[in-house]
Amino acid sequence: MFGGVISSMEDPKLILEQNIRDLNDQIPQMNENIATVKANLIMLQKESNRNEKLIGELTSKIKSAIQANRDDIAEGYALQLEKAKENFAHTKDQLVFAEKAYEKALKVKKVFMREKDRKIQEAKEALRASERAEWQSKIADTLEQFEVGGMDQTHDEMINRLNEKTAKNEARMEIALDGIDTETMEIEANAEKIRAQSLVEQFKMEMGEKSGSINIDEEPVSEEKSPKKSVGNKEKS
Repeated sequence: MFGGVISSMEDPKLILEQNIRDLNDQIPQMNENIATVKANLIMLQKESNRNEKLIGELTSKIKSAIQANRDDIAEGYALQLEKAKENFAHTKDQLVFAEKAYEKALKVKKVFMREKDRKIQEAKEALRASERAEWQSKIADTLEQFEVGGMDQTHDEMINRLNEKTAKNEARMEIALDGIDTETMEIEANAEKIRAQSLVEQFKMEMGEKSGSINIDEEPVSEEKSPKKSVGNKEKS
């Protein structure tokens, strides 16, 4: 049982399929990390803008206080301005670092996506090659079983038997035809045909003689030669 588990765990096909899933699963996590870096960058940009705006406001207030001869107020604003400038400088440094980190994260993602696509493509090609190999292996097994089972020998033997039987039947037919007096049968058939032709000719001759005797012995009586009787002659008689 444990051997089967280990074998399935070491199956290259299963490992490649799992690698493809792992590579695709890393994309959401990478996007989330990049989003965190981007959020930090945006926060520092906003803080830097606030500090810059605060510095401008405090500078204006200090100038106004000096013009109003309120050095005491100007001094308070001056301390705030100094703190604001320190925060602005610190934020600027962090902002530069955050921008570089974000750019690097985008480059890392680009390299990762390119490498991921390459590895997935290689894995898919290897899997397709494996499927073709399995299909070829099945065909090879089928052919080997076909040959080992003796089908070729049985197939050829049955064909030879049928050919032999066919040849025997053809030979019997030739021998049977040779034993029949076909010439006598043809002569008798021709004699019957000649006799039939003679009978037809005899009928034709008899029909011709009958038609000739009618034309010679009997003449048709025409209306001009037949005697005509008039009404006057009847009365005289």
